[in-house]
Amino acid sequence: MRVGLGQIDIAWENKGANLLKCEDFLKRAKDNSIELLVFPEMTLTGFSMNIENIAEGPPKQSPSVKWFSEKAIEYNINIAFGYTEKCGEKGLNNLVIISNKGEVLSKYSKLHPFSYGEESNYYIAGDSFTLTKLKDFVVGSTICYDLRFPELYQVLSKKAELILVIANWPEKRNNAWITQLKSRAMENQCYIVGVNKVGFFGSNYYSGDSMIISPLGEVLKSLSHSEDLVYEDINIEEVTTLRENFALKKDRRNNLYIKGLTSDIAIINEGEVSHDVS
Repeated sequence: MRVGLGQIDIAWENKGANLLKCEDFLKRAKDNSIELLVFPEMTLTGFSMNIENIAEGPPKQSPSVKWFSEKAIEYNINIAFGYTEKCGEKGLNNLVIISNKGEVLSKYSKLHPFSYGEESNYYIAGDSFTLTKLKDFVVGSTICYDLRFPELYQVLSKKAELILVIANWPEKRNNAWITQLKSRAMENQCYIVGVNKVGFFGSNYYSGDSMIISPLGEVLKSLSHSEDLVYEDINIEEVTTLRENFALKKDRRNNLYIKGLTSDIAIINEGEVSHDVS
C-alpha cells in the first residue's frame, strides 16, 4: 500500500483556507498513485481550544467529514484526518478514516488529552480502541500525546500492522516525537506513520518531522521544516515475516504487568533481606 504524508502548515482556525490546501495535496496524491493520504491532528483548525467556534457534529452531521468523503470519491483515495466534534460543553479530538468510496470507516477519539497544554480542560478523553481494515492492513488510530503511552500501542498491535499518529507536536519536544515513533515501531513490530504540522502557532514552531517507520524502527521516509507531500510503499509481509521469525509478543507477560500496575510493590530497604533471595 502506498501511504502519503500531508505535512501542512495549518492556517489557524481557518477551515476554508485549509480545505483548499488539503485539496491541493489530494490532487498531488492522486498523481502519485497514493492509496492512503494522512493529514495532521485537527487538520482544518490547528490545535485550538475554541470549542464553540471549531467543533462540529458527529461524522454523519459534520460538514468537514462530508467534504472529505466527497473528495475521497473524486480522487479515488483513502483519507485519514483530524477534526473536533462537539460533546456537551466540551469536544472530542477525533481521527477519521474515509475510504476511497466516501464511506466513513472509523472514528477514533483521543484517549489522552494533553493536560500539560490544558487540552483536558476542553476535550473529553475517548474510551475505546480503534482498528480499521484498509486493503491488506489492519490500521490502528492514535493522536499526538497518545504516543507517550506505549500500552495503547501494545493493545492495537495485537491486530494492527500499521498504526497512525496524527499530531500538532512542537519542535522543542521533537526529540521525544522522533524517539518514541521509532520505539513504538520496534516494540510492536509494525509500521508507524507519524504526520505532524509544520510552521508557527503563536510562539510555538512546529518542524514537522513527519515520517514512515518500518517494523524494525528504520525511517523509510521523513520530512522536516517544509510543507510538502512525501510517500512510501509499505508491505504487509514485512510485518508478518518479522513477527513469525522474531516472535516478540509471545514472550510478553501481560498478566504480570497488570499485577504490577494494580497492586503495591514492596520496596526493599538497605539492611533488609528479601524472602525471594535464597
